[in-house]
Amino acid sequence: MRKRYVAVGVYCQRKSTYSYSKKSTYLSDLRKLIKRRKMGLKQTIRSLDAFPRTEEHLLQKTQSGALVSIVGLVIMATLFTHELTYYLTTYTVHEMSVDFKRGETLPIHINMTFPSLPCDVASVDAIDLSGKHEVDLDTNIWKLRLNSHGHIIGTEYLSDLVEKQHTTRNHDDKEHHDGSAKKPHKFSFDKDAENMINKVYGVLDVQRVAGNFHISVHALNIYVAQMIFGGATHVNVSHMIHDLSFGPKYPGLHNPLDDTVRILHDTSGTFKYYVKIVPTEYRYISKEVLPTNQFSVSEYFSPMNEFDRTWPAVYFLYDLSPITVTIKEERRSFLHFITRLSAVLGGTFALTGMLDRWMYRLIKALTTTSARGAFQ
Repeated sequence: MRKRYVAVGVYCQRKSTYSYSKKSTYLSDLRKLIKRRKMGLKQTIRSLDAFPRTEEHLLQKTQSGALVSIVGLVIMATLFTHELTYYLTTYTVHEMSVDFKRGETLPIHINMTFPSLPCDVASVDAIDLSGKHEVDLDTNIWKLRLNSHGHIIGTEYLSDLVEKQHTTRNHDDKEHHDGSAKKPHKFSFDKDAENMINKVYGVLDVQRVAGNFHISVHALNIYVAQMIFGGATHVNVSHMIHDLSFGPKYPGLHNPLDDTVRILHDTSGTFKYYVKIVPTEYRYISKEVLPTNQFSVSEYFSPMNEFDRTWPAVYFLYDLSPITVTIKEERRSFLHFITRLSAVLGGTFALTGMLDRWMYRLIKALTTTSARGAFQ
């Protein structure tokens, strides 16, 4: 019995040793196989490299290559700055739609100078299709008396001068007798009054319907106007439009009547400006919305003659478009910027590389030719 157990024990020990050895060989082979596969995968990945590296000792640096590299870097820096500025700059997109605004007012900003119209007789009148008619508006409207140099000369109204001159003439003042004798139907101002000009500026809030506003002497009684001017042909409505707008200004807006100058010499008449207003919304990149208006204009002048029963004036006849324009600020996408930048820089790099090879070959060819000539 004891021998039998020993034999069995020896057999089991040998069998265990054999199994362990076989398992170790299997694991070793498996590791080698995995290693070979990894090496094969690395070789496959390396074969996909589009930018193979050259040994350092095989590279040759030249002065022409340095010159091309510097020029290329300058060009790439310039183009990068240009593309970055182009990306950061906003652009506008215009959209049109039907105007649904109701019950709102239309602001009219006006700033004008009348170099030949006395301050106190000038009035601003407004009328619209709804039947509203206002004469000699004074709300949010200011009139300044200026001298010939454009400086404010005080707050005395011309009515005080008219009254003073009228009283003096009734007492047969000799100082102004000659002027009255020459033109018995025309009031003669003193030197200070003749130097006065009128500047009108302010804001009119009118209804959003077609209408007009005009600057004239219509606020005067016809007999008073006849006494002051001696007739409609003596009323000079020469004017300078410094600013005329229908709402706040937005970037890029140009009002066509700004800095308009119309001066009459030895004549009189009525100016009419036909204005077409287009409601506009300007949306900033910050999503802020600015409601305003832009407009186009056409001009007409009607000369005055002695038989006309109307008085000269400056008319602004306006009408509103049923279409509103929305102007939105937008910025180009970042992916668009990256695409353009890659194209520009990559193209510049490729072009400078081609130029470097051509210059190298040209210099090498010239050097070889010179060497052969010297050897011969």
